[in-house]
Amino acid sequence: MIAVPSPLRLYLDREALVANWRWLAAQGGAAACGAALKADGYGLGARDVMRHLAAAGCRDFFVATWAEAAALMPLPAGVSLSVLHGVGADDMVAARLLPARPVLNSVEQVRRWREAGEGRPCDVMVDTGMNRLGLRAEAALGGALDGLTIETLLSHLASADEDSPQNTQQLGAFRALRDGIPARRYSLANSAGICLGADYGFDLTRPGIALYGGIPRGEATGHIRQVVFPAARVLQLRTVPTGETVGYGTTWTAARDSRIAVANLGYADGYLRCHAGSGGATWQTRKLPLIGRVSMDLTTFDASDAGSIVEGDWLSLDYDLPIVAARSGLSQYELLTGLGDRFERVWR
Repeated sequence: MIAVPSPLRLYLDREALVANWRWLAAQGGAAACGAALKADGYGLGARDVMRHLAAAGCRDFFVATWAEAAALMPLPAGVSLSVLHGVGADDMVAARLLPARPVLNSVEQVRRWREAGEGRPCDVMVDTGMNRLGLRAEAALGGALDGLTIETLLSHLASADEDSPQNTQQLGAFRALRDGIPARRYSLANSAGICLGADYGFDLTRPGIALYGGIPRGEATGHIRQVVFPAARVLQLRTVPTGETVGYGTTWTAARDSRIAVANLGYADGYLRCHAGSGGATWQTRKLPLIGRVSMDLTTFDASDAGSIVEGDWLSLDYDLPIVAARSGLSQYELLTGLGDRFERVWR
């Protein structure tokens, strides 16, 4: 197979990833610190994320589906993998064969696992106020879980990224579940929940966005490091005379004779049209504002003040997650998970 270089790269900082995990682990008090790997490690590549974090000491990992679990096989020695979406009728073969636990989310899933799980341990999600996945508390406390070997009892915070009274309400509800449902471990806090304090840590935390450079709450500012650095190659440089326009819809007009860098990048790569008007890139410390509209796989930048930039040079995209989220209207989660397969992932 011919190796063809990509005109798009995600430079990924292994040391920053591990440093973020260690900071999050320290905030959780005595709780172990796991890692959410769903959506292919939030777009970084789940297998590589697992490898780096396992080497740093992480032992508990979470994916969304059994297909995601299968893609991680074989697992590193000594790690635990849980599948957050539980077991549907079509999942039982994978659930029996793969060394991973389902997180049971409904009475139906509990019944299915009890009948076909051969007594193997499972995890269980109980809803404490989000009304998404999870058994209702009254069902869980009323005997629906009798006979199960529960490794980890989980719930999920709905408003941890806000100063909401719902946080303390869910904390109290989860404490009641801990007192009423036997399990080896109890887990409530995601990235934002970790920032609420050690009371939310219980036995196991399961951060996601903050591992990958997202800032879930103000308490993480200055501690969480950027992990993902997208870059795009310059396909063409062209001169645009004063008064001419660039791109679809003629949304940008040259106020002077301008030099334009056309990059191999567009909304098909997850760099969406909402970046127009606020996006930008850097070349050797020189700032290049995004001009015109973002096309499917082409985006233009004003390189008039970029000196000796030439075709084939690489532009570093402005991609500080909280800043770009505020400017674009996208969430930090969308900014990460939307970056497409045409980006070559390069760990360094």
